[in-house]
Amino acid sequence: MWLFFPKAAFFYCSESPKEEREEAAPLSGSRSGEEAPVVVSERGVQVFTYKELHSATAGFGKGNVVSHGSSGAVYRGVLADGREVAVKIMGRPGMPGEEEFKLEVELLTHLRSPYLLMLIGHCSDGGHRILVYELMANGGLQEHLYPRGGYCGGTSKLDWQTRLRIALEAAKGLEYLHEHVTPPVIHRDFKTKNILLDQKFHAKVSYFGLAKLGSEIAGGHVSKRVLGTQGYVAPEYALTGNLTTKSDVYIYGVVLLELLTGRVPVDMTRPPGEGVLVSWALPLISDREKIVQIMDPALEGQYSVKDAVQVAAIAAMCVQAEADYRPLMADVVHSLLPLVRKRSSAKHF
Repeated sequence: MWLFFPKAAFFYCSESPKEEREEAAPLSGSRSGEEAPVVVSERGVQVFTYKELHSATAGFGKGNVVSHGSSGAVYRGVLADGREVAVKIMGRPGMPGEEEFKLEVELLTHLRSPYLLMLIGHCSDGGHRILVYELMANGGLQEHLYPRGGYCGGTSKLDWQTRLRIALEAAKGLEYLHEHVTPPVIHRDFKTKNILLDQKFHAKVSYFGLAKLGSEIAGGHVSKRVLGTQGYVAPEYALTGNLTTKSDVYIYGVVLLELLTGRVPVDMTRPPGEGVLVSWALPLISDREKIVQIMDPALEGQYSVKDAVQVAAIAAMCVQAEADYRPLMADVVHSLLPLVRKRSSAKHF
């Protein structure tokens, strides 16, 4: 069943492409002052034929596979006009992935933000279900944070400044979904794999196959089936099925801990007590004297303890067990902005 969102049901806000990504003009009435309203392009997304996408990907050749997702493979492609794109094959009618396909098309046709992956078009030709996105040259955050899978091996080359900027831009993506769209959109499967990086390591939030139109407040959606990824799911959602934007805030906190520690959310090969990232890290980040103990060794010498303490404090608030105690994503953006700007100024001057 298709999901249709009439224009009257959605309000859109985004940032002008002419603005610096970290120096946005204030928006009257917005909580963070980061985004300004724009009119969504009337052109919308493009409808492709299967033949066009078959040609663009050299016949969906194995050499063009860039990743494998739960719903299908993603291929690098070149359109007839020369644009490089990512082509994702989803489920056929009646098969797993079809509902995710429909939801992504409906949502991303309406949503516009520089911090969300852009949907260029789709294909429903001949029973095929294919999505076409802008190509993000550096793939997912996961593969850069954990070059060998993250389980006691591999050293990330992501420096402190890049991690801070990724954290900010990903936060802006969630802020847009929660604060600048009515009704708000709950991502539900935000994680390092779904944060994609362009050629300059700027971040965009991707994959909306599990997204839900929801509520900012407790008592939003109650789901009989809890969906998400182990280690990221908020406790109240896991226990009761209660899903709100604060569930996304919890997941964001887990990702922020990953950026700080270089550890995956769940790794039972680690010593007793260290297998679950949140359980291990939370007591340590609550004591500023112990923050250095949780930091990724690959970051040694790149950060000030003061900055690390501030980022750890944001993460600690986000992963609070009680949803009401977690901040809004607008508050997270507001807290991270000075740190990123300070680092950028130090780099240039």
